[in-house]
Amino acid sequence: MGDAEIIPIGTRGKPGRGSGSAKPSSSARSLAPRQPAGQPARTAAKKPAARRAAPTDTVPVTQAATPPEAVTIPTPRAPSQAAAAIISEPADHRHPTSGIPAVDWLSGFTTAAVEVFGENWEPRLAAFLAFLRRRLTGDYSVDEYGFDAEITQRFFMTAIRPVAEKWFRIEVRGVENIPSAGGALVVSNHSGTVPIDGMMTAISIHDHAHRFLRPLGADLVFKLPIVSEMARKGGVTLACNEDAERMLKGGEIVGVWPEGFKGIGKPYSERYKLQRFGRGGFVSAAIRTGVPIIPTSVVGAEEIYPLVGNIPSLARLLGVPYIPITPFFPLLGPLGLIPLPSKWIIEFGEPIRTDDYDPGAADDPMLVFNVTDQVRETIQQTLYGLLMQRKSVFG
Repeated sequence: MGDAEIIPIGTRGKPGRGSGSAKPSSSARSLAPRQPAGQPARTAAKKPAARRAAPTDTVPVTQAATPPEAVTIPTPRAPSQAAAAIISEPADHRHPTSGIPAVDWLSGFTTAAVEVFGENWEPRLAAFLAFLRRRLTGDYSVDEYGFDAEITQRFFMTAIRPVAEKWFRIEVRGVENIPSAGGALVVSNHSGTVPIDGMMTAISIHDHAHRFLRPLGADLVFKLPIVSEMARKGGVTLACNEDAERMLKGGEIVGVWPEGFKGIGKPYSERYKLQRFGRGGFVSAAIRTGVPIIPTSVVGAEEIYPLVGNIPSLARLLGVPYIPITPFFPLLGPLGLIPLPSKWIIEFGEPIRTDDYDPGAADDPMLVFNVTDQVRETIQQTLYGLLMQRKSVFG
């Protein structure tokens, strides 16, 4: 208010706020009170020109029509110490962090670290920095198939664990049937339109049996630019008998889904009906290495993306097995890619031993067919039993 100029209304205002003339306009004269007969008309006193107020701490007082003795002049108020300090110090010389001690900054950093890393944030932060140093200097190892155990455990498993525990609420049964050491072949049904069941089976074996699952992937997985690199680091290997036998002999837990794309791409009306198991190549690999076959049944994956249609022409153009159409995709766009939160049950059945067969039995087609049919029938009957025990799809 120190530099403000007091402008009498109607004298020097903007256009439309006054006439700017010494004589009142006709509209103004019509608003003036009428003078009684016999009394002289009052003349408007000429107001002095407004003076530019000096910059003081007092509030400016304008003259009023009341007598001088009725005017109350307010007492000037002294500014507070904080305001005086701000006024006295130029804004250009004030630092934005002035007034915050270093102790407060350290306390805020500690509180944030506890919120992010927990109570034991110091050793966890030190371990994370050590991990970054190893990755940057190349001080880590991968096996001959490209499997990176450290990346898989620290990032891949950490990323999918909340989905398995909170979204699908996976119930794991028969984990005692997975050997604690040595090789084994996990054979499971395949479903879900998108092969999420493989990742959920891997996290279940890692968290409950404390072992890594080495899935066998199709050729399409390794043709995708980004997915192929992530799959190899996560332990996925090309589905061929030679690699499968080498990993089984090396004491790995190998996972195979014999239904392939026919299993995950079947319509919703054929859910939980197993497709053909191929030629039984997984049985030949198990017999040659003498490892047990663990039939695995997964219930709940069929409902995450109910497949109601397909676009075969577009699928052939893109070089993929199918283009799924679900009740929500592509109708809802990206929102249709969110899987439905169905209740999952994964049961690992009793192992089917193969060490009783001679190594040459792997070349007997009739024996391989019988063992393949036994594994398929075991999984199918287990699926029917789990479906009868499940109370609801999402319960």
